[in-house]
Amino acid sequence: MESVSPEPVEPSTPSAMSPYRRIDRADWARLAADLDQPLSETEVVEIRGIGDRLDLAEVREVYLPLSRLLSLYATSTKRLGEATSRFLGEDDDTTPFVVGVAGSVAVGKSTIARLLRELMSRWPGTPRVELVTTDGFLYPNAELERRGIMDRKGFPESYDRRALIEFLTRVKSGAAEVRAPFYSHIRYDIVPDAHVVVRRPDVVIVEGLNVLQPPPAPNDVAVSDLFDFSIYVDAELEHVTQWYVDRFLALREGAFTNPSSYFNVFAHLTDDEAVATALGYWNEINLPNLVENVMPTKHRATLVLNKGASHAVESVLLRKL
Repeated sequence: MESVSPEPVEPSTPSAMSPYRRIDRADWARLAADLDQPLSETEVVEIRGIGDRLDLAEVREVYLPLSRLLSLYATSTKRLGEATSRFLGEDDDTTPFVVGVAGSVAVGKSTIARLLRELMSRWPGTPRVELVTTDGFLYPNAELERRGIMDRKGFPESYDRRALIEFLTRVKSGAAEVRAPFYSHIRYDIVPDAHVVVRRPDVVIVEGLNVLQPPPAPNDVAVSDLFDFSIYVDAELEHVTQWYVDRFLALREGAFTNPSSYFNVFAHLTDDEAVATALGYWNEINLPNLVENVMPTKHRATLVLNKGASHAVESVLLRKL
């Protein structure tokens, strides 16, 4: 793929008082209409998460333009870094371009992060792209139990925020190698002595629930302070609720059947029992976390993807420069 500057698009609904441009899907899709589809249907199926309805049309019309925009931002940031180094009379030491992806459980942000990793790696200026999820920075289950917050797993206090900040600081400082803890969704816990290793890539994508949260205290650093670009995946609560239940039912037939799975106890639930269990987890844990901690961070994103009931993106909000 070649990097080409997109033609300007007028927002479908002008909003002079908003910090965002609103771009309808049809207008957004035209920004990459001249580009070839870089992924095969098999690759898209492999990237797609449980419950997501990602297809080639969605990739071409939504995520190919997004990867094009991110490539422009990454290239421009690199050039600015080079120009700053020349101005200071220093050797160029440009560091990775960091992209944050935030949103609710079951909204599809993990699929989007994986897809962007594949698409951005096809652009000539960003061939090396790494993906890190904040699940790796959850406290181990034993520590959550010790603190009495196992039932608040996924809430901000369940993450080792200092470790995440240190990781991203080292990435942005240009460290030759940085390691992040590895989280197993089968074990539902951190795996001791296992790591995700990042070695000065062109782009690092950081995906997680709370990555856009403001700092806990005025003098603290926010995780998002270390991002160059951030994306929030948005949808109506009723849609996300249904997606969460649908995903639980799919997992009951799939991953939960693994005897090693933490959630194997749910594999033999009836349909009604599974729906009731899923709604219990949603209403007691995931919905409160979404409303209290995740949704309020949407306005901090550079770009917002607005999804409809079918999981398809219907419009895009892009922050004005």
